[in-house]
Formats: sequence, structure tokens, C-alpha cells
Amino acid sequence: MTVAATNGRVPTQPQVGPSRYAVSLVIPTYNEAGNVTELIAQLDRAIPSDLPSDIVFMDDSTDDTPLVLAEAARRCRLPVSVRHRKERIGGLGGAVAEGLRAATSPWIVVMDADLQHPPSLVPELIAAGDRAGADLVIATRYASGGSRDGLGRSYRMLASVFCTLLAKVAFWRELRGVSDPMSGFFAVRAGSLDVEVLRPLGYKILLELIVRCRPNHIAEIPYHFQERYAGTSKSGLREGWRFLCHLTILRFSSARARALAFGVIGLSGFVPNLATLWLLWKLFGMHYLPAEILANQVAIGWNFLLIDTLLFRDRRRRHWSIRFGKFLLLANADLIGRIPLLAVLVAYAGMNVLLATAITLVVSFTVRFIVTDRLIYLPRPRSRGGDSVPKNLP
Repeated sequence: MTVAATNGRVPTQPQVGPSRYAVSLVIPTYNEAGNVTELIAQLDRAIPSDLPSDIVFMDDSTDDTPLVLAEAARRCRLPVSVRHRKERIGGLGGAVAEGLRAATSPWIVVMDADLQHPPSLVPELIAAGDRAGADLVIATRYASGGSRDGLGRSYRMLASVFCTLLAKVAFWRELRGVSDPMSGFFAVRAGSLDVEVLRPLGYKILLELIVRCRPNHIAEIPYHFQERYAGTSKSGLREGWRFLCHLTILRFSSARARALAFGVIGLSGFVPNLATLWLLWKLFGMHYLPAEILANQVAIGWNFLLIDTLLFRDRRRRHWSIRFGKFLLLANADLIGRIPLLAVLVAYAGMNVLLATAITLVVSFTVRFIVTDRLIYLPRPRSRGGDSVPKNLP
């Protein structure tokens, strides 16, 4: 059963060079020594000889997974290579992005190493893509005939459903007709990819790929999400937080959207600013000008925390102290310009202190956003690939 979806764009032809293989399997690994031997064995049995394929493991492990992979590869008829990354940039999603960049086949299949994604489905993904003329084929747990039983505990199921709904609300246009944007098991036509636009964070690379690469035609096939073969799940509260940060970054990736988010965060800073001003001015009897200077420092800390954690998380190239120092300098330079305006509005225009403060904050917004966007948070550099060590040559 195949469920298809399109985003209304005109299909493009793959632009890939000649390859010895029809399919490249990209598999990220992080301490999966107990799984990879069985995974390679099942892939060896599942992929027919008339579907020439190679396997690329993108490894971030700190255990002996690379050694186990090397031993298992010797018994596999398929060519296997292992790229051990020196820096775990972007988490598992970053590993997949580097694997996508390294692959040379017309089709690329991405799957996990824990055998929750059945290797027997790989040929079916490619066949479904060829039949439908799709750029992307997603193995889905949520379409009719699929199952998410392998999630096990109820809280993991609830978290999966919640994240899926959140993503579909945030990107309702892009994900129209996509039932499982959180899937880690999919096949993508290499010619539809622009890997350089990917900025993954955490392990949800499919959502990143759909939103940034905009594949022309998407197909889905249902599957049963299986129990882990060995080991324990890497998902948890930390990965959940990274997903929320990633979702926010994706949603506000354009300059216009970032400006909107910057404005909303700045607007939220009115609350600590005005509350602190009221406390110092009304309760403690401080003159409104020094009270506003202190209140502004509280708002600066609030705004920096939200902007640094959510809006520009993927562009934090410098140490936090340098980022905060520049942000503090900018905000206080802005304050130097706002204080005379505030004095004029209060002393000469007879305006209320709180209203005058709010007006000066609005006036400063545009300059602060441009400087923050272009000078404090620099564009993220392209990720660097790991060392490629061939483990099995035909």
C-alpha cells in the first residue's frame, strides 16, 4: 500500500554522477556494538543481487562499534565503509547529513542501526519510489497497516505522537499528506537533495530534509516499528529538548521569520523590564532614569537567554561569554540612545514613564535585530566529514 503526497512543485530529474550502486544505505551509529553484526547480516540477506548497494556507517561511537563493524563487514557480500566522525556536529542528524553528502548512488536509504527498522523493507522503499516517481519515500508507523509497538512504554508513544502533532502544526503546508515526519527510516532520490542547506540538530533529520529541501513528490509505505535488538534507546528528555529547539530554528529559519521571533522575544522582555522598573521606581523610590537602566539589564538577560537558546542556537559559533558580552554591549549602547529619548518624552511631552519606556523599546527594535542577526550570530559553517575507512571492498 502506498500513500502519496506532493507539494505542488514541478518534478526535477536527479543530478547525480555515475555510480557503481543503485542504492547507498546511510546508517548513523552511536555505541551500537550489540546490533551492527546482526544488522549487516540481515541487510546482506534482504537486499537482492539485482539491486547493487553499498552501506555507509556514519559513526559517533565511544565504544568498540567500529571494530565490530570491521569484523562483520568481512562476512558481508555488500561493500561496507565506516566514517568515524572526529566531531559529533549536529548529533545523529548531523551524521546522516554527512552520509548523504558522501553517498554517490541515485537512491539513498537512511535507517537506524538498532533493527527497529526492518532491513527487509529496503527493496520495497526503492520499488515504491520508482513506481510513484517519488523523490522521497517514508516508512511510516502511522499509516494504515503500520505499527509503533516498538516504542514500548506508553510515555515514549505519547512523546512520539506529541512531537508528530507539533511538527505538523508548525509546518502544516510542507507536511500535508505526510503521516510520520518523525520517521528515521526513508529513501530519498539523490537528485532532489541539496545537502548544503541542511542544518540538523539531534536525530530528526527527515523533518529537516522535507522543510529545507522541499522534495517534489513524497510517497509512504507502512511498516511495523520493531523492538530494539540490543541495548537501550538514546531518546530522552535531552533529545526532546533538542527537538523543540530544532523545531523552533526550522520554523524561524528565514530572515523575516527570525525578525518576527526576535520581536516576540523582545516583546516578552517588556514584562521583566517594566516589572523591575515598577519595583525600583514605585516601591523603592528610585529615580526613574537609574531605575530604567537597572531594569534594562534584567530584560537583557531575559532576552539573551531566549534568543541564544531558541532562535540562534544553530549559529552559536563563539563562546557564550563572548556572545553575551556583545549582546550586552549592543543593548546598553541602545540604552544610551533610548535614555535621552525617554527623558524628552517624560519631561517635555508629559508622557507616563511606563508608556514612554515602551515606545523607546519599540523604536530600537530594528537596529538591534539587524546587528544581532549579522554580527553576533554568524552563519553556521558547513559541517566537516569524518575519516572514511573502507572495511570491505568487492
